[in-house]
Amino acid sequence: MYTQSPDFARLLSMALRKSSLPPGWHPQSAEGIARFLSGIAAGSGAARAVVAPHAGWAYSGKIAARALARLDRGIDALAILGGHLPSGREPLFAMEGAAWTPLGPMRIDAELREELIRETGGREDRGRDNTVEALLPMARSFFPGAALLWMRLPDDPSSFEAGKALAAAAQRLGRRIAAVASADLTHYGSGYGFAPAGSGAAALRWAREENDRRFIEAVESGDPEAVLERARSDRSSCSAGAVACAMGFAQASGLGPARLAEYGTSAGAEEGWEGGSFVSYAALVFGAEPAGPAALSAL
Repeated sequence: MYTQSPDFARLLSMALRKSSLPPGWHPQSAEGIARFLSGIAAGSGAARAVVAPHAGWAYSGKIAARALARLDRGIDALAILGGHLPSGREPLFAMEGAAWTPLGPMRIDAELREELIRETGGREDRGRDNTVEALLPMARSFFPGAALLWMRLPDDPSSFEAGKALAAAAQRLGRRIAAVASADLTHYGSGYGFAPAGSGAAALRWAREENDRRFIEAVESGDPEAVLERARSDRSSCSAGAVACAMGFAQASGLGPARLAEYGTSAGAEEGWEGGSFVSYAALVFGAEPAGPAALSAL
């Protein structure tokens, strides 16, 4: 009778990228994920690129899910573009064959990954980071047949070029892909060492009407240099490189500019918030119609 060797079992375990997030970030069962996404997974999207937040689902999960729900259901692969990398770093890629989710593994597109590594000089992602992983269960739910490209980008202009390279690689391989830039906006308060506008309602208003607005307008302008500068000077995004990459992908794919779809903060999601630290979140859709009054009311 055939039995697996210890070395073969070890290789199999290495082929699956395991979760590094502690419990609480998102539901840990298929039933819990289905309940959370109920009413969002229905419908048919047509977008090819979005920006979505990556905090715990209790804070930004609904905004992220509604962004992903705008994407084309017929894609072959989904590129989740993470960040948390400083300027000057090379892109990072998951080198495993699949990534774990509570709904089962999501296969990683090795061909697409290798094309991008050749183009960008990227290397293996060995870090513990939430920017890609927080979105994986909803990606696996919405796109059960699609493969994954796990890629994290630095906050510099090379990420815009990497986005164009992503579009070109997909075309060479005959892949129909969509891209998600995983990025949160202003991290405000003593917990983040950043409180230029006091606290409470005044701080929320400043983040919404000034700091986040400038970053969102930079994304909508289509200028990646402005996006990177706003994030650097205003501390208005933790993963501007991911956004720049999505902008490059959108431009090379012939998509229209990004438009704000939804905005919120962790203060709005936290019951009994008393004016402490908070994080802002936005969903933007490339090639979408301008947002209506309801989506813009928060700004």
